[in-house]
Amino acid sequence: MSEAHGVVEKATRTSSYGEGHQKTLPERFGHWLSNYQVTRIVPSFSGLRVGDFGCGYHAEFLRPHLHEVAHATLVDVSLAEDLQGRPNVTAIEGTLPASLTAVPDASLDFILCNNILEHLTDPLGALVHFRRIVRPTGICFFNVPSWRGKYFLELVAFKLRWSAAAEIDDHKEYYEPRDLWRLLVRAGFRPSEIDCRRHKFGMNTLAVCRPTAT
Repeated sequence: MSEAHGVVEKATRTSSYGEGHQKTLPERFGHWLSNYQVTRIVPSFSGLRVGDFGCGYHAEFLRPHLHEVAHATLVDVSLAEDLQGRPNVTAIEGTLPASLTAVPDASLDFILCNNILEHLTDPLGALVHFRRIVRPTGICFFNVPSWRGKYFLELVAFKLRWSAAAEIDDHKEYYEPRDLWRLLVRAGFRPSEIDCRRHKFGMNTLAVCRPTAT
């Protein structure tokens, strides 16, 4: 199950997930399951420097935590105006991985990339940047749909029309744990830093990466 929100090449989309689109029940349930996993890993964002890449137009996950974070970096093709005026928010409108060049090295305690990599033609390039910008002892959270999830996503979007078909039509890849693990290692994460497994009833693959000082 996939929320399928995020940044892709400007040639294929010019708006962010949630911009002019109301989430359906399957999308809300998928979003809740991902949020549950994240809050198990990071129970509190108080005082952290966090980044949500492909955050969606309203940055729905981090928005409730903006009052407690030290700083938030939000990236998507377009962002709500009220997110751009906050003193502790860096709002970057653009595509991935190009927008990541604006983020300094080792600057973030927590990186969230939720249902984004499957939309990118250069997921490896994005992961290389994520490894660069996460702080030593920081955490990266990646979530992507699996090949089992592909069947469900296409059923819900194309047949039942319970979710946005355009989001699923934009998918460029699906990932089993071994696929995502190999990509993370190529990006510079060490095997000892990677916890990669199935979740959402096997329809998604998540990876939690905890880089160590080099």
